Amino acid sequence: MRHTIPDDLIRTQQEWIRTYQLLADQPGRTALRRRLIRLSATLNSHPRLRSPAARMELHRLARTEMRAS
Repeated sequence: MRHTIPDDLIRTQQEWIRTYQLLADQPGRTALRRRLIRLSATLNSHPRLRSPAARMELHRLARTEMRAS
């Protein structure tokens, strides 16, 4: 079954996950913190992600596709 979350949101969530991991490995990096804030704002303001269930589904899809590639 095809999911209802747009591919651009999945890519944004994947970028958020990668940035978060980089920041965990390299604390104090201002550019990474700013990127994480920008990505968070993009995800948190999207109308499709208003419900906790939609956010959980997005995170699951992003992780699944990252593992597959």
